Amino acid sequence: MKKRWIALGLALLLGAGGFGVFQANKYRLPGLLQDWRDPVQANRPVVWQRSPEDAPMDKRPPNIILIVADDLGFNDISLNGGGVAGGLVQTPNIDAIAREGVRFTTAYAANATCSPSRAAMMTGRYPTRFGFEYTAVPVQFAENLAHGEGVGPLRAMFHRERITPDIPDYPDMGVPESEVTIAEAVKAAGYHTIHIGKWHLGEAPRLQPHHQGFDESLAVLAGGAMFLPEDDPDAVNAKLPWDAIDRFIWANLRHAVTFNGGPRFHPKGHMTDYFADEAIKAIEANKGRPFFLYLAFNAPHTPLQATRADYDALPQINDHKTRVYGAMIAQLDRRIGDVMAKLKQLGLDDDTLVIFTSDNGGAWYTGIEGLNAPYRGWKATFFEGGIRTPLFLRWPGRIAPGTERADLAGHLDIFATIAAAAGAALPADRVIDGQDLLSGPVRRDALFWRSGDYRAVRAGDWKLQVAKRPARARLYDLAADPYERDDLSAREPARVAELSAMIDAHNRGMAKPIWPGLIEGPIRIDVPLNAPWRDGQDYIYWTN
Repeated sequence: MKKRWIALGLALLLGAGGFGVFQANKYRLPGLLQDWRDPVQANRPVVWQRSPEDAPMDKRPPNIILIVADDLGFNDISLNGGGVAGGLVQTPNIDAIAREGVRFTTAYAANATCSPSRAAMMTGRYPTRFGFEYTAVPVQFAENLAHGEGVGPLRAMFHRERITPDIPDYPDMGVPESEVTIAEAVKAAGYHTIHIGKWHLGEAPRLQPHHQGFDESLAVLAGGAMFLPEDDPDAVNAKLPWDAIDRFIWANLRHAVTFNGGPRFHPKGHMTDYFADEAIKAIEANKGRPFFLYLAFNAPHTPLQATRADYDALPQINDHKTRVYGAMIAQLDRRIGDVMAKLKQLGLDDDTLVIFTSDNGGAWYTGIEGLNAPYRGWKATFFEGGIRTPLFLRWPGRIAPGTERADLAGHLDIFATIAAAAGAALPADRVIDGQDLLSGPVRRDALFWRSGDYRAVRAGDWKLQVAKRPARARLYDLAADPYERDDLSAREPARVAELSAMIDAHNRGMAKPIWPGLIEGPIRIDVPLNAPWRDGQDYIYWTN
C-alpha cells in the first residue's frame, strides 16, 4: 500500500501538465525515491552479539568509546563558559568527561563540515589526502540550496557545469575501501567493533560501516534523520523558514535506521534516546570482551525536534527555536550521562577510554546567536567558531582528572590515540597525520583546512585564511587575538606570503576531490542566517 501512495506522488509530480508542480517540488524526489526503494518498516528489536565469556580485566586491553555530537556549538557546553540561552541549559555530564580526564583547550575539527571531519576521525588522515574534500550530498540538495540560499545582495551559486559523467552517485560518495578505518585497525587487534548513529561516509553497501571494519552497525547512513516523525504527539518541532537546508531536510529525511545494511525501520522513540538505549544494551552485551564503540549522535543537528518533556522543562527560554535546541542539548547531555553510568554499574569504568568531540561548530542556519561564543564564525567557515571543537578524554587511572593541555590537537589524532590504547598497529603503507594524545604533547608545525578555493592554516599562534570569494586574505595572531577580530594581513605581508606558501606546499600533497563542489553559498561571519542584511557585514563563500 505504501508503495502505491509513493507511486501516486511521483505520478503527480511527473504527470502531463505538471511541469510547474514538478519544478517547485523536485527537491522532494530523493526522499520519495528512497521510500520507493526501501520503505521504512515498523520498529524491531536489535539483538547485539554477546561476548562468549568474560576475559579477566587485567589481561585484556581497554574498552574504547568514541562519542561524537553533530554540529555542537562551542558554547553549547557549559564548561566552555556558558551554555545555551545564556547558561540556562547546562551540560554536567559532558563537562564531567573533561573534569574527570583531560580537556584539550586548542583542539580542532579536521574540517568545518561533517563528512570530511568524520572521514578524518575514521582514518587519522587529512580527508583531502584521499579526495574526501566535501560533505556528501545529493545533486538535488545542492541545486535546491543554491536556488534558495542567499542574503541581501549575496546569492548562492550552483555549478551545473561541474556535473560530469564521472561524478559518483550519491551512495558512492564515501571513504574509499582502500582506506584503513580505525575499526579495521582495532578489529585486527582483537576488538569487537560497534557503530551506532550517524555515518555519512558512503551509502553503497561496500562503503557502509559493516563493510568498513564494524562487526555491528545500527546506522543513519545519510547526513541525518528525523528525531521523531513530524506528527508524533511527543515531538515539539521548530522549522526554520529562512533556511533552504531545513526545507530539504523536512521533505526528505525519515525517522529511520538500518542494522548491518538491512531494510530501514523506525527507531523506538526519539533518536537521541534510542541511540543511547542501544549503546547501553551493546555495552552490556560486550562487557566480557574488549570493544570499540563509535557512538555518533545526530543531535543537535537540524531538524530541530525535542521531546515534549525536555521542552516543557525549559519554560524560562522564550524563543521557541532556542528552547527546542536547548531541550535537545539537555537530552543529549543526560543520555551521555546514562551511558557513562552504565560503565560504572558494570565495573568497566576504570577499563574504558572515553573520547568526546563534535564534528564541527554550530550552524549559522539555525538562526540562534552565540552558539560558538566567544569565537567568530560558524560551521562551514574556518573561523574558530567553525573548527574549534571540544576534545575530552577520560580514562581513570591513566589520565589524571582535571588535566588541561594546549597542544595543537584534534580529529586527526583520534585514530592514532585509539590504536595506541588498543595495541593496534598503524597502517605502514600510508601517511598517518595524527599522533597518540596519550603518549605526550602533540608536536606538529601546523594544521590545514581546505574546501575548494577557501583554505586556512594555523602555524604556531598565527592563522591565515585565504579565499577567492571575496578575494582576500585574513591573518590573525591567536595569542593576542584569539577571537579573530584584528585582521593583520595588510600590516604583515611577509607573514601572509610565508603562510600562503605553506598552504600551497600542503595542497601539492593532497588528492583531487572524488566529487566536485557543486555549490558556493554565502555565510556571514558574525550573525546567523535569519539576521537582517546590513552593508559592511563580513562574509565568506563556502564551497561544497
